[in-house]
Amino acid sequence: METNSPWNEINQLLHEMAQGQHSTLLSCGRRLIPSLTTDDILQPNDFPELENHPHFRYEEGLLAGIHSVQMALLALKERL
Repeated sequence: METNSPWNEINQLLHEMAQGQHSTLLSCGRRLIPSLTTDDILQPNDFPELENHPHFRYEEGLLAGIHSVQMALLALKERL
């Protein structure tokens, strides 16, 4: 497969979007808990401040949505 194929371009774009949203999520979490690590945001239920914060949960949902699109496109690519 060529490196500039539409699949690769879409995958790269989604990867960049996920990285950007991950940074946004971490920044949001660190406004509430300054010592928060990247691993900590994977388990927000360990932190009531995050678990119950609507803005953090919104940003977390955006990242989950991007990951869902990545997986859906990967599954579609495998079928084609």
